[in-house]
Amino acid sequence: MKTGDNRNPGDPDPRELVERTIRVDQAGEFGAVRIYEGQLAAMRWTGRSHSEAGRKIAHMARQEREHNKVFDRLLVERRVRPTALSPLWHVAGFALGAATALMGDKAAMACTVAVEETIEEHYASQAAKLGDDEAELKSTVEKFRAEELEHRDEALASGAEQAPAYEALSAAIKAGSRLAIWLSTRI
Repeated sequence: MKTGDNRNPGDPDPRELVERTIRVDQAGEFGAVRIYEGQLAAMRWTGRSHSEAGRKIAHMARQEREHNKVFDRLLVERRVRPTALSPLWHVAGFALGAATALMGDKAAMACTVAVEETIEEHYASQAAKLGDDEAELKSTVEKFRAEELEHRDEALASGAEQAPAYEALSAAIKAGSRLAIWLSTRI
């Protein structure tokens, strides 16, 4: 099966699908790195960087940096133009991370749940569209999807749902994440 055999009418052609996949995934992993950097900075500012939540976030941040390195490499290897929105994600990701960590450990974890659930859905959709001719890229997407689910599960186990206004916070972050995905795919 070739890339695109699972396409719906209006889906991009196979080359465009691969370019969009790499572009948006690089942007998303970059944004995730910036969110965790913002959370870790806020935890340092408040003396919580060595807390249990701080250690968990630092671990997740290391994994996200590895994801980002893979997609940075794929951008170059596949000659894919990165999103023009990287400067916005640089600032917005850090601000979201810092703001949620300043709200407390549970809010930081709620942010992780919302972002990771959105990314997981996005990765699942991408994996379904990539064919056998893109087995390596599909495998990467599926591996990272599994790690994003681990982050979500860790955040849930750490009390994310106990964050103040969890439902509203989660809904707002998911909406922003979906918009970022849509924009980064195209711009």
